[in-house]
Amino acid sequence: MKIIGEIYQPELSLLPIGSHFTMDPREAAYAAKLIGSKFVIPMHYGTFPVLTGTVEDFQKWMKDVPQTKVLTVKPGETVQ
Repeated sequence: MKIIGEIYQPELSLLPIGSHFTMDPREAAYAAKLIGSKFVIPMHYGTFPVLTGTVEDFQKWMKDVPQTKVLTVKPGETVQ
């Protein structure tokens, strides 16, 4: 993740927070810190009972990453 941030310097990252087959909210927040993008959109959560990660938990962990703003997008919504 740190290499991605250093080489590509993305403004936006999309990180999975579901916990079962993906990172959990804590791990995703750490990845966001390493990437260092301005914005992050959490994804791959809340679609199946086995995916226990939540946006609220992710936002809690993201308080340690103040340089990155969390954008929560519902299905069908867009961001600019």
